[in-house]
Amino acid sequence: MSNVTSKPRLPGLPALFLAGLISGLALPPVGQWWVLAFTLPVYLWRMETVADRAWGKGFTSGLCFGTGYFMAAFHWIAFAFFINPADIWMMPFAVGGLALFMAGYWGIASALVLAVPAVVAPRWLLSVLFLSVAEWLRGHLLTGFPWSVPGLVADGMGAVAQLASLVGMNGLTLLVLLWAALPAVVWWQWRYTRRLHVSALAVLLLLPLSEAWGLWRLQQNPTDYSTVMVRLVQPNISQDDKWRADNAADIFSTLTELSRDGAAGAAGLIVWPESSVPFLLDEDRPALARIAGLLSPDRTLLAGAIRRDRAADGAERYYTSVIAVNAQGEVSGRYDKWRLVPGGEFLPWEDFLTRLGFRKVVSLPESFTAGPGPQNLEVPGLGLVAPLVCYEVIFPNRLVSEPRPRLLVNVTNDGWFGRSTGPFQHLAQARLRSIEQGLPLVRAANTGISAVIDPLGRIVASTELLARSVVDNLAPLPLAATAYARIGDLMLVLLLVIALLALRKAWS
Repeated sequence: MSNVTSKPRLPGLPALFLAGLISGLALPPVGQWWVLAFTLPVYLWRMETVADRAWGKGFTSGLCFGTGYFMAAFHWIAFAFFINPADIWMMPFAVGGLALFMAGYWGIASALVLAVPAVVAPRWLLSVLFLSVAEWLRGHLLTGFPWSVPGLVADGMGAVAQLASLVGMNGLTLLVLLWAALPAVVWWQWRYTRRLHVSALAVLLLLPLSEAWGLWRLQQNPTDYSTVMVRLVQPNISQDDKWRADNAADIFSTLTELSRDGAAGAAGLIVWPESSVPFLLDEDRPALARIAGLLSPDRTLLAGAIRRDRAADGAERYYTSVIAVNAQGEVSGRYDKWRLVPGGEFLPWEDFLTRLGFRKVVSLPESFTAGPGPQNLEVPGLGLVAPLVCYEVIFPNRLVSEPRPRLLVNVTNDGWFGRSTGPFQHLAQARLRSIEQGLPLVRAANTGISAVIDPLGRIVASTELLARSVVDNLAPLPLAATAYARIGDLMLVLLLVIALLALRKAWS
């Protein structure tokens, strides 16, 4: 099929940027997923009018649309720079620079679309497929940063989100983009074959069918609980106070008081948030002794904490970790975060950027060291649990190690981002991980949103944002491993092949 040339040209690159910016309304917590059916076609229409092999125009089209989208998706990062006024000058580089860099994936994908002859597949279809692949790459290359992948839009689509158990977040990205594209594309190309209309209708019908299947799956799998009570502690310590040495005693007292037995009875597992105390907890014997006083036999505290190792040559390495403390006040296990936040916990190209005045948001004399990878911890009564520190929960791949755990434990500190969209998007991504894996997840945040999530992504208990609070709830039981948990992103490859073969034939 030749390119469609009868359509009037749209306004240029500013319209693409604006369409991308409006597309951010589809993401949590706004969740207006239907806006993509109006904004994505602006980009696809532009791609239809670009001349063959016009690499530069293809690149700038994807770059402008993507920059608008990622500016909307990442704007919450700006809140972190108001914690320390001396850092505000870095804010436009962090937000704008990150959005532009991530949009580069979309720009490259758009340029590559123009390398494929129109007889292979319609250009709009190639644009959707290549954007899906670009989003998969964005989650893997250069440590990966899959925040606000378009598949996250499914969080606002009700039971459709259950498809994550089959195709994962990246498969959802492809489906969401197809659903958003098809109504406008059929309207553009109404004069083409009946087979086109039938094929488009079949793909669009997957949307209500997915909703119906998701509702059935939710109905067939009510939340089942273990006998172990979990307490999630949300101290709501402001970032201004959190790292002041003179506040250490008060912060520790707040955490211990919130951890004492309450109306719900004795918790078998207590979870403190990421970097819960401003000192090295595993080296502080008096603090461990006080924790032991909270814990009766067969009870465990999992605490987000900074720890250090000393090498034989005296060099010190710091880790952001989860440590397990038993009723004897002993550290019975530890997990070291292995996916570190660029610019937050380590500075890429550190020697060069520090000369320009850049530094990490987290104030340590040196970058954190990455741990070895996913690792389970043993919790009496629950069995194996898989810790995830902060933004590790946004990665669908290599989430857990074998043997399969029974519970995901996410500790985080969303206090950096205030009352912005960031904490809500973080929670939505945690929900998707539960659906993908068929595993329940408990989430303890320094400030909201702490939550207990069942293996189908239902939030069964949660706190408010910016509130000092606790959550007491029985730990949900896991489901059997899902299709996605078994074969991962091979499902995306299968979807890409099916979409290309089926829709190419329909448009030929």
